[in-house]
Amino acid sequence: MTRASAPGKIILLGEHAVVYGRPALAVPVTQVHVDVDVSDSARRGVWIHAPSVDLHEELNALPSDHAVASVIHNLFFLTRNLHSPSGRGAGGEGEFPDLEINITSSIPVAAGLGSGAAVTVALTRALSAHLNYGMHDEQVNAFAYEIEKLHHGTPSGIDNTVITYARPVYFVRNQPIETLKVIEPFTIIIGDTGVGAPTKQSVSDVRKLWEADKTKWERVFDEVGEVVQAARQKIETGDWRLLGGLMNRNHELLQEMTVSSPELDTLVSAARDAGALGAKLSGGGRGGNMIALVEKENATAVAGALISAGGRRAWATEVAATIAKPTLR
Repeated sequence: MTRASAPGKIILLGEHAVVYGRPALAVPVTQVHVDVDVSDSARRGVWIHAPSVDLHEELNALPSDHAVASVIHNLFFLTRNLHSPSGRGAGGEGEFPDLEINITSSIPVAAGLGSGAAVTVALTRALSAHLNYGMHDEQVNAFAYEIEKLHHGTPSGIDNTVITYARPVYFVRNQPIETLKVIEPFTIIIGDTGVGAPTKQSVSDVRKLWEADKTKWERVFDEVGEVVQAARQKIETGDWRLLGGLMNRNHELLQEMTVSSPELDTLVSAARDAGALGAKLSGGGRGGNMIALVEKENATAVAGALISAGGRRAWATEVAATIAKPTLR
């Protein structure tokens, strides 16, 4: 058996504008994760089991653009002409090995926590290792980004990047990845609205706004970029408490982009009223989750306020202190 795992992620600041070349800050969330086990099978075919989404099928029974099937098909395409020393290689064209693939996930689907990218990364690592086709982080990240494009149209690349490297990052599209230097740890409460919100639609809607008035939206995206730059400076000097006001402003700009929702706004307000230093939606919007910056001792109170305001669930994650490295290689 070969096993691999991948964490969830949250975007601290900069979503949507990151698609247009502005920076974003994102961190992994290890409290939720995807685990994938791959083993040889005694029966013919590639059998996929994912109980969290009630999936128990043989690969050929799934459409080729299915989220899991697309990963397997594309990875087999890379490996099908390679033969491993153990004889477990993907074989010649059209031949798939007989496998059992078990996927377990604690990441809510369509909640802005990167569930799709986490499945892709964990599955890619487990399957490539099982086929003796080693992939380093850069290759996994590039492959996962291509899969993200299949399902999200024009993704920023931030989900697959944070999840692949499992480190806080300062991300600018098509630029070298930078690890975010965190001087002092801080606590974030994640509140799930319980409303499923596929990222592709909100990304598409923002693009339509931008195409209709590029001058206006470039100014908005510029302001988001300035907020992100200021937030990075606060984090890297240990002034994380000052992130709150920047998060609030970022939420206002996301509301202007029409990607918030009544459910998100309700939870954001509830968090602030309960003493959060700042709060905003996180991810694609229109549902999914929001985040709140809190003093550690106030985490329980803010989480309780989110549940009382209608949140499906709420939990805390700590953004840990890091040792800064200029780039990941």
